[in-house]
Amino acid sequence: MPDGVLFNGKGPYRYNNSVPAGIEYETFNVQPGKTYRMRVHNVGISTSLNFRIQNHNLLLAETEGSYTSQQNYTNLDIHVGQSYSFLVTMDQNASSDYYMVASARFVNTTIWSNVTGVAILHYSNSKGKAKGPLPDGPDDYYDKYFSMNQARSIRWNVSAGAARPNPQGSFKYGQINVTQVFVLKNKPPELVNGKRRCTLNGISYQAPATPLKLADRFNLAGVFKLDFPERPMNRTPKLDTSVINGTYRGFMEIILQNNDTTVQSYHMDGYAFFVVGMDFGDWTEDSRGTYNKWDGVARSTAQVFPNAWTAILVSLDNVGMWNLRAENLDTWYLGQETYVRVVNPEINNKTELPLPSNALYCGALSRMQKPQSHTNDEKASASSINAGIVTLLGGFLISWGILFS
Repeated sequence: MPDGVLFNGKGPYRYNNSVPAGIEYETFNVQPGKTYRMRVHNVGISTSLNFRIQNHNLLLAETEGSYTSQQNYTNLDIHVGQSYSFLVTMDQNASSDYYMVASARFVNTTIWSNVTGVAILHYSNSKGKAKGPLPDGPDDYYDKYFSMNQARSIRWNVSAGAARPNPQGSFKYGQINVTQVFVLKNKPPELVNGKRRCTLNGISYQAPATPLKLADRFNLAGVFKLDFPERPMNRTPKLDTSVINGTYRGFMEIILQNNDTTVQSYHMDGYAFFVVGMDFGDWTEDSRGTYNKWDGVARSTAQVFPNAWTAILVSLDNVGMWNLRAENLDTWYLGQETYVRVVNPEINNKTELPLPSNALYCGALSRMQKPQSHTNDEKASASSINAGIVTLLGGFLISWGILFS
């Protein structure tokens, strides 16, 4: 359990005596009557968070690069690695400042009651400091579907065109034939070769000494295998470097089956996939009858609830070796990941940039490493970047700005 939840790297406002005095907290200064876009990211490593602003509606407008159907929420669960954009109108009378709250979800609330992130929304004409109890979060003790139904309500805005040649809604994913299906099941950690590991379909990923992309580029045998099972297998779990062999320009269906007791977030590099379904229990072929084949949102990170499944569809049009992993750091570290290999079979491959001249080689290709030269400017830049890195055990990052009044 972390010591606290942070807003932009800052601790909680002292909303009661359980919060130590002297902690620096985040304040968002706003003008009455104006509407602000707030982009909220859960950059924690393990905990789902519920976000809410006292007495204000959150008009959802975007998630992870996709416009959503605009609808109001009083609070929203944001899972590890996910981000959302809200339009928030400053329409209150500013009798005082207002709480902005991020509280942990799916945990023992008695133990976690003091692990809550609190920031302040300050109107320019505010008449005093925020006081009183925090706004209540979801009360779903007897309704396990609350968070899932909230996630299902987030839909793709198929009428939003934006300035691009392929407007949202013109890609009718529900009419495309699926070419590959993978059911990926994770379970609670188990012993593999005497050590605690996490698995997908009974395989705990083992990183090779030679990077996968380089091994594939130079046709090195024995670095990885293209034998990742399409379904969970009834066998002893093992360590392996097994990779999904995707078909270029194919359309893949991936079912993420979570047989653990905690919420899992999955992220796929290089792609936005369509979240088309989720439910409790085990996925079956009949589950496809519940899929949203019209306006499932396109995003890169999806949650899978405990003892439940989430189905995604992805168009494999981006060549590369792409990581598919649990965003929860503990399970990712213990091997709950794999890679999806997508190769253009054409001889004249114009869909992938050539290997850069300053590429780093290691493992079986270390003999190819060229001397690296570093200028003073590069060293200074690297130092400034390192100095700006902040490690957050659990928290939100919020970027924001005025849209209109």
